[in-house]
Amino acid sequence: MGHLDHAALGWLTPALSYAMACTGAALGLRCTVRALAATERARRNWLLTAASAIGTGIWTMHFVAMLGFRVHGTDIRYDVPLTLMSLLVAMIVVCVGVFAVGYGRHRGRALLLGGLTTGLGVAGMHYLGMAAVRLHGDVSYDPTRVGLSVLIAVAAATAALWAALDISSPFAVTGASLIMGAAVSSMHYTGMSAVSVRVTPSGAALPGATAMQFVFPLAVGLGSYLFLTAAFVALSPTAGERDATVSARRPAGSSAR
Repeated sequence: MGHLDHAALGWLTPALSYAMACTGAALGLRCTVRALAATERARRNWLLTAASAIGTGIWTMHFVAMLGFRVHGTDIRYDVPLTLMSLLVAMIVVCVGVFAVGYGRHRGRALLLGGLTTGLGVAGMHYLGMAAVRLHGDVSYDPTRVGLSVLIAVAAATAALWAALDISSPFAVTGASLIMGAAVSSMHYTGMSAVSVRVTPSGAALPGATAMQFVFPLAVGLGSYLFLTAAFVALSPTAGERDATVSARRPAGSSAR
């Protein structure tokens, strides 16, 4: 069995990946809160932004953490199409979950459907990302820990969507985001603890790209998207602020006519 190191770069990758998960969760929650106060096209646009933020945050968290993943006795490469597919899966399933909550008429049913769909999608993204790993050897998984990681993903997704419905205060959103970041990180490292690798030494070149060639630049780009979108959302007026501005600009006595 090959020795696995999940933090070859020390605390840098776990800390940075946790920050990415928290940023995506915070931005997604704020956008969902904005969506629930909006109507028609504005609601749809806010929900799309929320889904892209949460999906991006989760995917970036996973692959930033993977930058610190090493298996002694073999190099590691990543299959580019599968890695990109894992990003697409994260975006689509989070979008389904967020829209289920944003447009659901029955709160309990919407939370159940959204949480289950999003949680299974997050787990699917994780294991699809792991399927993209190329190394000299065979990868196997402990079924119990895999099941536990899926349960954590579903619970975390349901909690996030519940928070989006019930939390509107910026301070409360921050607290919920920190908890969500911890839950997503726990899901990742629980899933990684299920991994075992039987190394088969070989001098043959591995297919795919190295983490620094492909994963790192993509993670940096998506992380930049998160922070830029966060700045946009922070500077964008809320529905209440827009209504107050319209009222202030209305000529005196216009309401009486």
